[in-house]
Amino acid sequence: MNMKNIVLTGFMASGKTAVGRILAQQMGIDFVDTDEEVERVTGKTITELFSKYGVTRFRSEEALAIKKISRKKGIVIATGGGAVLNPENVEALKANGVLVLLKCSPEVIYSRVNGGRTRPLLARGENLLQQIKDLMVEREEVYSSSADLEVYCTEESREEVASLIIKKLRERKYI
Repeated sequence: MNMKNIVLTGFMASGKTAVGRILAQQMGIDFVDTDEEVERVTGKTITELFSKYGVTRFRSEEALAIKKISRKKGIVIATGGGAVLNPENVEALKANGVLVLLKCSPEVIYSRVNGGRTRPLLARGENLLQQIKDLMVEREEVYSSSADLEVYCTEESREEVASLIIKKLRERKYI
């Protein structure tokens, strides 16, 4: 298959993995999650990598995984929330992919991360919603400037978001 990769980017808990799996299934193509690849290669969870080795080591492992995964063709890739902060990652992903930014409201992100699995970049308890808003503002320009398409996913189901992505990709003649 000579189709470009469909690369899902966006803030943590925006649904990149969940939507990515459905999108790949709907399109009949493979799905790869960069965080899962980092965990597979290192034998450690993302949380363990952050706590034991720090953000620099994690970002290094993430960059290696992205470099490898982005060479594949015709797959759906879900990236970690901070993957596009590294210009080299964006370049590798864009070389053979269409970057689709999933955008959610801070309140939706909050509802998904509050009480859920540990998010290494968020401190538990202390005004979590404000932390999310601040980090979203900090990353907004990088997210938007690296994206080929933006899809809002605040109220839609995962299936609806996947279908909307396919529709937008077709409208823009990416697929």
